[in-house]
Amino acid sequence: MAADSMEIDDALYSRQRYVLGDTAMQKMAQSHVFLSGVGGLGVEIAKNIILAGVKALTVHDTKQCTKWDLGTNFFIHEDDIISQRNRAEATLHHIAELNPYVHVAASTVPLDESIDLSFLKQYQCVILTEVSLSLQKKINDFCHAQQPPIKSNPGIVTCLENHPHRLETGQFLTFREVNGMSCLNGTTHQITVVSPYSFSIGNTSDMEPYLHGGIAVQVKTPKMFYFERLEKQLTNPMCLIADFIKPEAPLQIHVAMLALNHFEENFGRMPNIGCNQDAEEMLKIAMSVSETLENKPQVNGDIVKWLSRTARGFLAPLAAAVGGVASQEVLKAVTGKFSPLQQWLYIDMLDIVTPLEKMGSEEFLPRGDRYDALRACIGESLCQKLHDLNVFLVGCGAIGCEMLKNFALLGVGTGQDKGLVTITDPDLIEKSNLNRQFLFRPHHIQKPKSYTAAEATLNINPCLKIDSYINKVCPATENTYSDEFYTKQDVIVTALDNVEARRYIDSRCVANLRPLIDSGTMGTKGHTEVVVPHLTESYNSHRDPPEEEIPFCTLKSFPAAIEHTIQWARDKFESLFSHKPSLFNKFWQTYPSAEEVLQRMKSGESLEGCFHVIKTLSRRPRNWTQCVELARVKFEKYFSHKALQLLHSFPLDTRLKDGSLFWQSPKRPPFPVKFDFNDPVHYDFIVSAAKLFATVYCVPFTEQDLSEETILKITSSVEVPEFRPSNKVVQTDETARKPDHIPVSSEDERNAVFQLEKSILSNEALQNDLEMKPIAFEKDDDSNGHVDFITAASNLRAKMYNIEPADRFKTKRIAGKIIPAIATATAAVSGLVALELIKVVGGYPADAYKNCFLNLAIPIMVFTETAKVRRTEIRNGISFTIWDRWTVYGKEDFTLLDFINAVREKYGIEPTMVVQGVKMLYVPVMPGHIKRLKLTMQKLVKPSADKKYVDLTVSFAPETDGDEDLPGPPVRYYFVQEDN
Repeated sequence: MAADSMEIDDALYSRQRYVLGDTAMQKMAQSHVFLSGVGGLGVEIAKNIILAGVKALTVHDTKQCTKWDLGTNFFIHEDDIISQRNRAEATLHHIAELNPYVHVAASTVPLDESIDLSFLKQYQCVILTEVSLSLQKKINDFCHAQQPPIKSNPGIVTCLENHPHRLETGQFLTFREVNGMSCLNGTTHQITVVSPYSFSIGNTSDMEPYLHGGIAVQVKTPKMFYFERLEKQLTNPMCLIADFIKPEAPLQIHVAMLALNHFEENFGRMPNIGCNQDAEEMLKIAMSVSETLENKPQVNGDIVKWLSRTARGFLAPLAAAVGGVASQEVLKAVTGKFSPLQQWLYIDMLDIVTPLEKMGSEEFLPRGDRYDALRACIGESLCQKLHDLNVFLVGCGAIGCEMLKNFALLGVGTGQDKGLVTITDPDLIEKSNLNRQFLFRPHHIQKPKSYTAAEATLNINPCLKIDSYINKVCPATENTYSDEFYTKQDVIVTALDNVEARRYIDSRCVANLRPLIDSGTMGTKGHTEVVVPHLTESYNSHRDPPEEEIPFCTLKSFPAAIEHTIQWARDKFESLFSHKPSLFNKFWQTYPSAEEVLQRMKSGESLEGCFHVIKTLSRRPRNWTQCVELARVKFEKYFSHKALQLLHSFPLDTRLKDGSLFWQSPKRPPFPVKFDFNDPVHYDFIVSAAKLFATVYCVPFTEQDLSEETILKITSSVEVPEFRPSNKVVQTDETARKPDHIPVSSEDERNAVFQLEKSILSNEALQNDLEMKPIAFEKDDDSNGHVDFITAASNLRAKMYNIEPADRFKTKRIAGKIIPAIATATAAVSGLVALELIKVVGGYPADAYKNCFLNLAIPIMVFTETAKVRRTEIRNGISFTIWDRWTVYGKEDFTLLDFINAVREKYGIEPTMVVQGVKMLYVPVMPGHIKRLKLTMQKLVKPSADKKYVDLTVSFAPETDGDEDLPGPPVRYYFVQEDN
């Protein structure tokens, strides 16, 4: 983002623009931020706000780099310690290269009680870490006295019909396109929610009767937030509750943190690691501190004790989580976008440290290596388990990069004899990734994510053992990642957008009894989920509602919203430039010559797809002029003839059987668009379509060809076909799906023979003519014209139906199905995942694990207990969970009947149905299946030579006739007895 010109670098910031919007982005690009303290938390905040794109950041620190910093600050290295460099100066270069648009400076001036704070006037936001409470108060008073103005422009969100409105009582709406009750149009009303699908706008009895239609648009009004000074909030804090299981925790942590500040002021030091005497002293201080607070909260001895014992330590994942939240608050402060946190957020990880109660204090003492800060929190034994961990990380995008940083700081996979981090990601690095995938730099663009991420992670911790791959993880890669591979992993971590891939990985984890930690983000929202064998439900135990599809008839003939026209344009792109060219090539690979095809057609042979292929061949443009002419003809067909045909089929006064108008909301009547060369949208459609036709038909073109003069000359002389009404039936049923095949008439077949003969005689069916170049849609390359075509086509269709158009930016998001993303949320989520990883490695009990949902915009952060695994009863006391797998060992001549008997003898219940995947091996009611009982399992399953077992699904007869069969657990059948 060039801050001076306010031009936003969309190639870099596109995913974040969808989160913040351009107004907030431009405010951010003019903001100067001051950050004091470049420890583990400070560097997290610096990373996130630089990736976001403020104008300038000053990082301040007075401390020298130490060995301790290697385990907390991912930008400090061994040579910084040897050189005794200042932490701000050591990290300056690494922070600055995250974003070339941000000016970064370092300050090493002492920040103490005597300093003149007037230098802070140049900044819009001040962030303090590792600063004494007394200095925090002084700086807070100074900042409050400045009262910097914050402005916010209202935005609008349109609620579409057939969707829940998701509004709240007290919000404001404005109306348009209301038929009848027209005085509502253009007016604003405060609403009262009646149900998820309805709301009240007050008394409308004096208005004219409502007829139909109308769009309600939410008006987002600015809201002013007021913050009390730190001095007052210390005695009466306003806290966000993150864990509703223990709503009293924030106040208890507040007391403990104040006690820690008092301890440091009294003794001139932090409590010693694992020291019970210091913990007792801090508990006394906490008791007296509690009395000074307005509501005198109860002191939690465990919180005070563990804070005292671990105060000198540092838990890097916790800093990542808190740093993500704090960074988002910085962005709110400089942009006025989203609701700020009021005023305190406390998160505790007692779940991690409480089970360590019985460990001796020596477990937590420093040993002079990079893990001393971590060891002070979780002890040497747990550190060693992390070092010896085998972890499989799927995905090296934004969360994946953050996870690798956390692994490096925790020392995951660094054990001398054990431990390995395996990562995979098939994608290459794009410029848009650099805005939040912080391990990548501009010179990495078009390099594999996994290889690059692995190399960058080794810069943080050279001791890490890491294997990187570029494989997809899906059913097609089962040979790459076998059951044997999964059983070697201690934990699997997914960092993927693809839901189906996550479901597949979860199924492999369940089959191989491996823990899984899943996470994801969308804009400022994020979630984490922990799956632990035998303790929790799995990712597949719950299903999100399916994504709502736009009905075929809506897309084809009756769009009501810009999303419909964008999807129509996206489908047109796919059909014209990808699907049809691919079918064309496939046909001519099957039938190598036009002459052969003609001969076979004349002999009466029906060749699949020949009609459409020959039609494409006969109309193939052979020069730039013909590409432009084809684009012009398509314009007329899509945006004029289509409207005329619909109005021919359904005139404006058409009524339904019940007497109501056919053309009423949500159906909008179309009106033909008359081509106007001087209209930029019309011109953009012609040029972008012609360029894409030229690409797929391998027609060269020059810069001169793209000139307005050339395009005008061609389009002016095009003979546009006249509209001829058709009697084809227009689909109006919203449940109808797009037909797979459109039947070809005998007349069409005769025309195809004639057209092919003509092409052959004209020497226009040579080898070069039988090839096309399909185009794969690529949203992030602005030079390829893909999004330009879709934007122009969508907006022309929107104009035809009188729908509000969308700019290129919005069109790109919807057509490209771009998931809005911002570094703050990914950092927070990855930190929470790594904290759960520590619990998994420690073998913690079920109640220790927490899932989390957060939305940094509101802000909320909610921790919940994981869903306990459900037990399914079969009968007679026999039951199972998703984690149970029965096993049967066979031999070469083992029959299906032997298998059924073996299950009955071993588990006390006889299967009545046996299924392998989607293949029914034994269903008694199906013809011929009784005979299968005598067949060997080898013959039924037909395993490959190296296959040792097969996973089968069995079910059992219901207790009452007519009921459904009772499900059973998976049964792993081994073809031969294993040596155990």
